[in-house]
Amino acid sequence: MADLKYKPVSHDHDAFLAKALERKGFSEAYDGLEDEYLLVRELLGARMRAGLTQEEVAEAMGTTKSAVSRLEAAGKHSPSVSTLKKYAQAVGCDVEIRLVSAPRRTSASS
Repeated sequence: MADLKYKPVSHDHDAFLAKALERKGFSEAYDGLEDEYLLVRELLGARMRAGLTQEEVAEAMGTTKSAVSRLEAAGKHSPSVSTLKKYAQAVGCDVEIRLVSAPRRTSASS
């Protein structure tokens, strides 16, 4: 069997995003999914830093590669805190959840 050593593909997200933002309607759609994309970038970054494949993360989580793939896909579904904790543990991280005070809205701006 061939030696299938993990070799991540380089990806310049900033360059990709700059080009995508030129497309009509992309900016509005992207802004609507901003939190999901931030989460996906965190997940992918943690997995890359750990040097793990989706298969390896799935095995550590006790799930399937396709489940990890869905977790790493923006906008597909909202993972539970329990799932995020399992993923974090698999890639050697902790989950930190915070609520940050938002500016108060006045009745005139609502």
